[in-house]
Amino acid sequence: MNELVSVIIPCYNQAKYLPEALQSIKNQTYQNWECIIVNDGSPDETDNIAAEWCKKDSRFKYLYQENGGLSNARNSGIKKADGKYIVTLDSDDKFEPTFIKKALNSLTSDVNIGLVCSWGFRFMGDKKRELYTPGGGSIKEFLFCNAANMGSLLFRKECWEEVGGYDEKMKSGYEDWEFYIRVCQLGWNMNVLKEPLFLYRQHAVSMRTDAINNHDTEIKKYIYHKHEALYKDHYEDLIDYFLKAIALEKKNNIKVHNKIDFRVGAAVLKPFRIIKAFFKI
Repeated sequence: MNELVSVIIPCYNQAKYLPEALQSIKNQTYQNWECIIVNDGSPDETDNIAAEWCKKDSRFKYLYQENGGLSNARNSGIKKADGKYIVTLDSDDKFEPTFIKKALNSLTSDVNIGLVCSWGFRFMGDKKRELYTPGGGSIKEFLFCNAANMGSLLFRKECWEEVGGYDEKMKSGYEDWEFYIRVCQLGWNMNVLKEPLFLYRQHAVSMRTDAINNHDTEIKKYIYHKHEALYKDHYEDLIDYFLKAIALEKKNNIKVHNKIDFRVGAAVLKPFRIIKAFFKI
């Protein structure tokens, strides 16, 4: 098989990492690819770096646009793509050399598979940190969490076309998860290559950590309302999920209260609470 694969790399203020991402594509054992670098209005050196790589290898292409956010940048790149298979890669991350070949083989071996990702390592500098192993699956696995744990993967362009692309209203994060929900809702499955073929650069502060720490509730509320009919169809799963979440929170609270440092702290504070209550009388 020698189908063209289109790699989409949005870039905003990540110019210093961009060459590593581009080199990871150039190093792929599968060589029939085009790589579209989407400069999402970045004020750094993205323009110059992209121009240098495009000059060296005509398979690299460049697209500049005013800042529109990650979903918009991905959609813009995919619209320009000539391949029937799409790979998305963030500009500060990397793929191992065999990712595209193995992901494409997996995708084309089963007509029910619409998306393929892999296990991956989080890394900082030159040091790999923890291995993460997403499970993938069908719509049921994506109802309450991102069963891919990443936005970098390979998928059929027709999947993107059928669902109308990434949701450009989602500018705070989780746009990849919501995209997978819509794709899997149509009956496609996501396969996971059980090899660490993806490298996710860990930052102290990133869009992912900001979404988790500051926007988690509002984004999930948006997703649940947008897909209200879907969650009603999976009402029993919805109830089970929230009951398990409540039970887990209670269990964790009990563990905290039973810790010796918590008990000692409570004993130390007890006299002050008695005095406070006395003066309220």
